[in-house]
Amino acid sequence: MTDKVKLVNDSRSFNTQTGENILSAGLRQGIVIPHNCRNGFCGSCMGLLHGGQVEYEGDEKPRALTEDKEKAGYVLCCQAHTKGDIELEVETIDAVADIEIKTLPCRVNRLEKMADDVMLVELKLPPHEKFIFHAGQYLDFLLRDGRRRSFSMANPPSSEGVIELHIREVPGGFFTGQVFNEMKEKDMLRIQGPFGTFILRDDSSRPAVMIAGGTGFAPLKSMLEGVRAQGCDRPIHLYWGARAAKDLYFDKQLKQWIEELDCLTYTQVLSEPHASDNWTGATGWVHEKVMEDFPDLQGVDVYASGPPPMVNAIQESFPLVGLQQGHLYFDSFEYANDGD
Repeated sequence: MTDKVKLVNDSRSFNTQTGENILSAGLRQGIVIPHNCRNGFCGSCMGLLHGGQVEYEGDEKPRALTEDKEKAGYVLCCQAHTKGDIELEVETIDAVADIEIKTLPCRVNRLEKMADDVMLVELKLPPHEKFIFHAGQYLDFLLRDGRRRSFSMANPPSSEGVIELHIREVPGGFFTGQVFNEMKEKDMLRIQGPFGTFILRDDSSRPAVMIAGGTGFAPLKSMLEGVRAQGCDRPIHLYWGARAAKDLYFDKQLKQWIEELDCLTYTQVLSEPHASDNWTGATGWVHEKVMEDFPDLQGVDVYASGPPPMVNAIQESFPLVGLQQGHLYFDSFEYANDGD
């Protein structure tokens, strides 16, 4: 049995099959709805239901779907199943529709500790194998027990044969514990990707505010690497929030980048600076510093990448200071249930 999903903000439609969620059905038919986590946590795939009904497996509402959003008619496409034909308003992103998702072996080429709890992992792809992606996308490690672990690429798409990841150690984390305590150069791994729609909208001329929390800097670094290579045609202001100065593991290089790029501005925000930091810069929560600097966000694009509390705070507070609907793009990092 199939149901029809008519996109009210688009001329297209697609069908869902029994047991298939809306996001998966769209992707299967070449219609890319924004998505990142694919498990109901991040809320990237939220759409507005104009007609028809949906249901969720086990009648459990996804965590990203608040009661207010549900009452307003919003659904989460990665978890929602159609109950008959529906009419849906949701963004579609054609830029990633033709990118091939690959499953590849790779070798650990380099391990470098960038901070006490952040490891740079550089992967070497098989010879003559290309891994095409957009800056901001992520890949999955395919573990031997069937589990997956997702990490954003930090290198630009133009890199040949290698992938750079920034992996934060999570106390008790299954996979990150292996990365920090067992992984060695030349180890073999399997990856799949690319995934996600957290990409730079090249068709926009609006100023961009980029907000990173911790290793949420990785996909933004990938975007900025592309800007460095191609040049930029709009102002970009990067905010990086961390606990202490030592956690700004790419700070020195960023300060060099702002000397190279007239369009780039960079602000560090520390929530718990150490006394030894002798910190005279911004303190507190990074999203609050953005609102202090941008009391009116109308006409601005915001790209946010980091832990769910940071992204949730941005979603709730930025519209109150003028951020327009559809101008917030985000990647909310949610760790697996085993602590990683």
